[in-house]
Amino acid sequence: MALKPGRKLQPSRSRRPQIFKNPKAAFALALIFMDALLVALIIAYVPYTKIDWDAYMSQVTGFLGGERDYTNLKGDTGPLVYPAGFLYIYSAIRFITGGEVYPAQILFGILYIINLSIVIFIYVKTEVLPWWALILLSLSKRVHSIFVLRLFNDCFAMTLLHAALATILYQKWHLGLILFSGAVSIKMNVLLYAPPLLLLMLKAMNIYGVISALACAALVQILAGLPFLVSHPIAYISRAFNLGRVFIHFWSVNFKFIPEPVFVSKQFAISLLIAHLGLLATFAHYKWCRHEGRLFKFLHSKVTSALSSSSSSGLKILKEEHIMTTLFAGNFIGIVCARSLHYQFYSWYFYSLPYLLWKTHFPTSLRLILFVGVEFCWNVYPSNNYSSALLLCLHLLILWGLWSAQSEYPYVEEKLSTRKKEK
Repeated sequence: MALKPGRKLQPSRSRRPQIFKNPKAAFALALIFMDALLVALIIAYVPYTKIDWDAYMSQVTGFLGGERDYTNLKGDTGPLVYPAGFLYIYSAIRFITGGEVYPAQILFGILYIINLSIVIFIYVKTEVLPWWALILLSLSKRVHSIFVLRLFNDCFAMTLLHAALATILYQKWHLGLILFSGAVSIKMNVLLYAPPLLLLMLKAMNIYGVISALACAALVQILAGLPFLVSHPIAYISRAFNLGRVFIHFWSVNFKFIPEPVFVSKQFAISLLIAHLGLLATFAHYKWCRHEGRLFKFLHSKVTSALSSSSSSGLKILKEEHIMTTLFAGNFIGIVCARSLHYQFYSWYFYSLPYLLWKTHFPTSLRLILFVGVEFCWNVYPSNNYSSALLLCLHLLILWGLWSAQSEYPYVEEKLSTRKKEK
């Protein structure tokens, strides 16, 4: 077919993949691909270090053998202390891998890339970081080790949590709470996100919506633990949700400089709990509820609307940036006040670290110094007085940066309606 004179062939812009129109998204895809290659090289050439894998398999063996009493599910590192979701996940892993380490490493390598992809999606959607800073998400030696050289259950818990956060960005609160509860059923550390998450739910929904979402989360826990709740409920609840565990001082990365008698004391634990609750209340009152007239006025308005039986009041759309800032900061407060952070616990907040640093008013150079400093502390083995004291100082400096930063306006719909009125 001949072309008409004067007519030129031009590429159709509409046929171009949308991803290439967003430089940050294109860079993110390249980053994921390069990190996948790095993970493959680590699995192939870096020796695996066995820590909890044999214990996991022993606990799973007991479960698959019909044991439903949590006091009898043990491994070479001690009794089982994780909720039932852990058993289901690692039972599936054992079925797929036959309990062998190398195929499990490949599985965890895939999990690492899935988790990284979800986290990068969150960062691209919130647009807090410049495109080049996304590379920080792939630069942690410790996190690579946690996923593909240690095979910890923290990896599955955090991946499911990040999936919940991505869902919540779309205001899908009920689905988000189901995924969140699923993450809790693997490891309890996810509950550090619970206080800020509850506050966001109260902002976004009326009291009936909050109750129904919480009911969905509770149902997940009941269904996950049902085989154990029916047979040995006290053993399951006391072991799987033990909030009074005392960790070994030697493995502490953050409070190694505290003398061991003080570290294991109940007074130290209570002091940290008070600090945790106090910081959460302070941030909620002065930062997260600043535009609602502070925390107590906001809670009073929610109670008033609930008593007035107004089903439509309080339904608002939250800004994505406000959602992630509140959730990441709330979790970070829990990290700062945790009595003991073991090496695998770095995965609890590493992926939020670049976001939090860019939410401070610090210059970029200081942000990068803080990032490198935190990573350095987590790679000192064994931790010592100096590395743990340095880590605490870095945490406190980041927390101060978050406190002194300007609070963003939390709502979308009110801002849009205001613009329409102005037009």
